[in-house]
Amino acid sequence: MVRHFLDIYRLEAEELRAILDDAHARKQARKGWPQGRPDADAPAKDRVLAMVFEKNSTRTRFSFDAAIRQLGGSGIIANAGDMQLGRGEPVEDTAKVLSRMVDAVMIRANDHEDVERFARVATVPVINGLTDRSHPCQILADLLTIEEHLGPVAGKTIAWVGDGNNVCHSFMHAAPKFGFRLQVACPAEYHPDLHDLARGSDHVLLTSDPREAVSGADVVVTDTWVSMGDQDYEARLEAFDGYGVDDALMALANDDAVFLHCLPAHRG
Repeated sequence: MVRHFLDIYRLEAEELRAILDDAHARKQARKGWPQGRPDADAPAKDRVLAMVFEKNSTRTRFSFDAAIRQLGGSGIIANAGDMQLGRGEPVEDTAKVLSRMVDAVMIRANDHEDVERFARVATVPVINGLTDRSHPCQILADLLTIEEHLGPVAGKTIAWVGDGNNVCHSFMHAAPKFGFRLQVACPAEYHPDLHDLARGSDHVLLTSDPREAVSGADVVVTDTWVSMGDQDYEARLEAFDGYGVDDALMALANDDAVFLHCLPAHRG
């Protein structure tokens, strides 16, 4: 059976831990190497990864392209608007065709259901590179960074301040898998999805008070308040007044706490 990576909650904790451990080892082994040199074992040798983008991207585009090369494979990048997919071709037809030409597909999509539909038909692994519901690869990258600075994430407290969005959902999925506590502060009208909250089980605290969320945190995370495609710009700015992460808020976290923002960031 073909396995996909669509959401963190669908993988077992041991599998996720193994992915992170492998990433740590590979990054350590590559120190001092040119970015284009393949890893010594080249696990993706002769493999082709298709990267399909419905939404603009900087970090996801470059990181996936660099990664497949470093693993010994090659990549094909396509914007959905340049494909028949952008002219109304059914997702299922695109999935069937790409499955015959590449070894795996990463999709950065507007609608999570489109990725689900693609995966149901594809005969090669499908990776969620971001949807409106979740961003699993971002969270694995964040956890890798946290562990590089603070050691094992198990037992740590992570504070999320801002919109209960796709990145927040994936953090909630990850909390019980990796054994950390997540304290989420959002305005009531921008709380995360309750189904995703439930997947965090008793590892997640939800509040409307940023100070409560950040108090005693080892890590403080935020994201833009207005994501690509959001239409309610002024309403969001008003709702998130007081949710900016500044020195005063960070002072409530632990002394050695780190701050993360998945970017792009609007400064000031």
